[in-house]
Amino acid sequence: MGIAGTDVAKNASDIILTDDNFTSIVKACMWGRNVYDSISKFLQFQLTVNVVAVMLCFIGSCAHGASPLRAVPMLWVNLIMDTFASLALATEPPTKDLLDRQPYGRTKPLISRTMLKNIIGHGFYQLIIMLVILFYGQTLFDLKLASYEDDNPTVHGTILFNTFVWMQIFNEINSRKCHGERNVVKGIFNNYIFIGVIVGTTAAQIILIEFGGHAFATTGLSWQQWLICVGIGAGELIWGQIVATIPKSVIPNGMRLGTQPFTQAEAKPGQNAVDEIPEASSTSDPSSERV
Repeated sequence: MGIAGTDVAKNASDIILTDDNFTSIVKACMWGRNVYDSISKFLQFQLTVNVVAVMLCFIGSCAHGASPLRAVPMLWVNLIMDTFASLALATEPPTKDLLDRQPYGRTKPLISRTMLKNIIGHGFYQLIIMLVILFYGQTLFDLKLASYEDDNPTVHGTILFNTFVWMQIFNEINSRKCHGERNVVKGIFNNYIFIGVIVGTTAAQIILIEFGGHAFATTGLSWQQWLICVGIGAGELIWGQIVATIPKSVIPNGMRLGTQPFTQAEAKPGQNAVDEIPEASSTSDPSSERV
């Protein structure tokens, strides 16, 4: 106890309740699990964006000699996935649902099989969509000029960039849950920072597309093209439900990341300490036994 406890008891204890209230232990466990989940949500979102962006730029550069995403739009994407996403996903308030799960073990991987399934699943969806727009967008949208045929801003390149950002916005909503939950919007209005980030990102994206010009390598889009970009992005929510139906067993158990196995070498010091207890008692001073 932090108030009623003695200094000797405080020095010998591992946990001190500063308010002498045992319910603080429950709150501490809830907040600890919430911090762990916040890190997992951010990693799941950021790794998905990074994998898709790297693969898209690599394939586009190999096929057309230039990156499909220009430098300034890439900076905006990095701002979305680094700064804004960390604010949105790391500020989720804890809920009592966190206490319904089993405690995490010391060997639990930071990137679980469920998270890896989500990263691969959403990365696959986004990469396929982006490659279709990259290679067939000129035909699908009836455009006269492809993005890689001119250094000036084109409708093709703007659609490519706009669709990519909208998929990240909706995937940010999917990333609120990283343990296979289906209801990704549960409690979303309890986090005002998350709502503010989504609204702010949406407003900024509209301004960049319509008024970015040469600075952001964008040009204005028609309302039909806007509907297509937003609709493809919203498809992330539907695709997220499909990914959630896939069991995590499809991911091999050895593909979990961010953990080291609990080896015998790690267990040896603790085992030696236990083994030494009987030896110490058997070789204790006879005079102390008489006392």
